[in-house]
Amino acid sequence: MALNLVYTSCYDVCPSLTLYLRDAVRTARQTLGPQSFSVLTVGFDTANDTPDRMRIFASDRGLDDPQWHVVSADAATIRRLADEVGFSWVASPRGFDHVAQVTILDADGRVVRQVYGQDFAPPALVEPLTALVLGRSLGRLSVRGLVERVKLYCSVYDPASGEYRFDYAMLAGAIPVLLVLGMAAFAIVVTGRGKR
Repeated sequence: MALNLVYTSCYDVCPSLTLYLRDAVRTARQTLGPQSFSVLTVGFDTANDTPDRMRIFASDRGLDDPQWHVVSADAATIRRLADEVGFSWVASPRGFDHVAQVTILDADGRVVRQVYGQDFAPPALVEPLTALVLGRSLGRLSVRGLVERVKLYCSVYDPASGEYRFDYAMLAGAIPVLLVLGMAAFAIVVTGRGKR
């Protein structure tokens, strides 16, 4: 999961970070798939970030991804969440001064990476999400699962286009390793049968 905290009356950092995150999420979806991770945007200005204001904030920024949730909460909940993910803010004459960050969480809600800045490179978001996807317990490996792993392994970020693309050179480089592993597995099976 990717998490960011915003306040809806912000006119600089929060909107631009959210728009940039939206574009990075779209890039990640192309690589990892539409259901592979969720995004949570939380309003931390509890006096003003009502559910209605959060809906307007999401609508104004085109956050139409069904796996993207934009929410508000009470002050105690926001404080606990901010402490857990290392987010800080202070009131200022302009509203709030705060860290521009996106937090990557694993399935158990543990922080695995912080991505700082309003305009981070998409791999800063996509690569930890990819690692989480690859690290999931998939049970028995199916042909589809194997194909997905190969696609993820052989995807590289192209800064010129701002997208991930399949790199056939990586696949060609992996073929000898796959052949050796296949022969080793075959040898183990044959040796095991011979001992029976």
